[in-house]
Amino acid sequence: MCGLAGVLQNNQTEGDLTTCARRMSDALKHRGPDGSGLWVDQDAGVALSHRRLAIMDLSVEGHQPMVSESGRYVIVFNGEVYNHHTMRADLEALGRAPKWRGHSDTETLLAAIEVWGLSPALQRSNGMFAVALWDRQENALSLARDRMGEKPLYVARVNSGWTFASELKSLHHVLDFKGVLNREAITAFLAYGYVPDNLCIFQDVLKVPPGGIYKLWAGCRVPELTKYYELSGDIDAGRSNQLRAQPKTAQQTVKHMEDVLSEVIDEQMISDVPLGCFLSGGVDSSLVAALMQAQSKSSVMTFSIGFKEARFNEAPHAQAVARHLKTDHTEFLLCEDDALGMINDLPQIYDEPFADSSQIPTTLLCREAQKAVTVALTGDGGDEIFGGYNRHVLGPKLLSRLQKIPPPLLRQGKHLAAALGPSLTRENSWVRRVTTKMNLPVTMIDKLVSLAPTLSEEHDLESLYQSFTRIIHDPNKFLTEHCPLIDISIFPEVTGAEWIMAMDSVTYLPGDILVKVDRAAMANSLETRAPFLDSRVVAQAWGLPLDMKISSGTGKKILREILFRHVPEALINRPKQGFSIPLDRWLRGSLRGWGKDLLVESELLQAAGLDQTAVCDLWDQHQSYSADRGAQLWNILTLLDWMKAYQVLISHPDAALLD
Repeated sequence: MCGLAGVLQNNQTEGDLTTCARRMSDALKHRGPDGSGLWVDQDAGVALSHRRLAIMDLSVEGHQPMVSESGRYVIVFNGEVYNHHTMRADLEALGRAPKWRGHSDTETLLAAIEVWGLSPALQRSNGMFAVALWDRQENALSLARDRMGEKPLYVARVNSGWTFASELKSLHHVLDFKGVLNREAITAFLAYGYVPDNLCIFQDVLKVPPGGIYKLWAGCRVPELTKYYELSGDIDAGRSNQLRAQPKTAQQTVKHMEDVLSEVIDEQMISDVPLGCFLSGGVDSSLVAALMQAQSKSSVMTFSIGFKEARFNEAPHAQAVARHLKTDHTEFLLCEDDALGMINDLPQIYDEPFADSSQIPTTLLCREAQKAVTVALTGDGGDEIFGGYNRHVLGPKLLSRLQKIPPPLLRQGKHLAAALGPSLTRENSWVRRVTTKMNLPVTMIDKLVSLAPTLSEEHDLESLYQSFTRIIHDPNKFLTEHCPLIDISIFPEVTGAEWIMAMDSVTYLPGDILVKVDRAAMANSLETRAPFLDSRVVAQAWGLPLDMKISSGTGKKILREILFRHVPEALINRPKQGFSIPLDRWLRGSLRGWGKDLLVESELLQAAGLDQTAVCDLWDQHQSYSADRGAQLWNILTLLDWMKAYQVLISHPDAALLD
């Protein structure tokens, strides 16, 4: 894994280009502590810089930036192409392979681009990556990203050209870059707790879309966008394959999916440095660990994190799975001081405001795992691709039932829920005690109560999806000026649970889950790999009938059936929990002073466009125990904390990030 950055600017001296690119690279040292590289062409006004975390081909032959054999292309690359050995064999069979200098996947990809072109080469590549490619013949810069958005890549227009980087913090070292707050991004962040992948917290900054290629020229003010991959293509192909394919037995289908996953995991276990696996004890990570162990001659290293507070601790489940699989397991037990000590680091780690509170245990898990390994496989993507969230399983049924209830009755239910909500969500409420005794997720009551006030408004799947995924249902209640939320994408090809899964795959997955893991891992110089997001797995999953994913009120059916061939069912079957932390209690206790200090800084609130009265009223409700508002407050407070850390103090059009 690596970090990349660069500039494309006319009328710059070689010294200026070099200095700028080096400073941008230095800001990404955590992504690549093993080395750095720089390539500059003053006549073209281009500089490419690279930070290296050596995973494959640790020799100098894997050094970047890398120039193609003909000299036409120069590349900086972040990520992995897992099937690059197959691509090498294809090039050799055609008689088009160069004289290989080493065995890095970067060299393979560069040779493939020279033979087939950028888009066809990426279509052949199974992996996770961000790519910057300079074409010396066309004087054009191409920026590309992997299919599902595992690796980040920002690009910004500056006065004298373009700049790009793996992380937003790197762009701040470009002289012409100005960080002007994006009102649409703030509104979306308040709603969802993350800045969606199609927005950036700063105006005039773009994120290269998953499966997309931006092509830039120094004198052009608008990038040319092409897509070498779109999820809708897999959805269409999957539905067509279901119609054309010969009927298979359920066991044949399960066996085929296991074979695909095993092949993918076998490729992702290739590494020249120590490798392991995150293990939570849930379906996804347990299956990855099981298939890794099945293909390994020695005990796979597995890592889990838990809380000393039993109600939030899932580490014993991971322990049980690890014992059965006989992995070399390490458990890190998190105390409150560990978590609270992370708060001040979050703005620098996450670059943009980010309020998924599982970022804290994820970052700590990465920090501890990196002491033993440089690469860790994860179960990320299993929920989105195979229907693992409660909204996939329950959403369509809930909508069908809501549509049958007369609106006046729904409105009465909404008012009743609003009245009862505070008493139900208190930490010491009888409902909490009952759910704990029943081993139900600690977050279940909060989610039901937050959903209930919007039930009378749910007339279609899209509005129900918004209720499931928004933390603050109407962010404009807390803003001084109304700003509409950006419309979400629509997938007309699919309906019901599959529509929700598709939406999660293009919104929540790249905007939240993959950001959380990439930044947490890279802050600790750790590479993570997600087998469920391999293009072959995604394509196979969309070729499955829905009842192989969701059946009898349970998601991820096919993954469970594969897993139960390796792990006893009794170790796995329990309600989905996720990484939960006691935010409500912390904001009334250990984090109370931190939150209160942020809310009295009127300049910050004004810069964010927040209504101080509405926000402070939310705080008072929480502190008085009249309602649990921890999740909503966490969104607001992390935004203010990010602004304070980056010194974003004014909000008018001339606003700029201060050094």
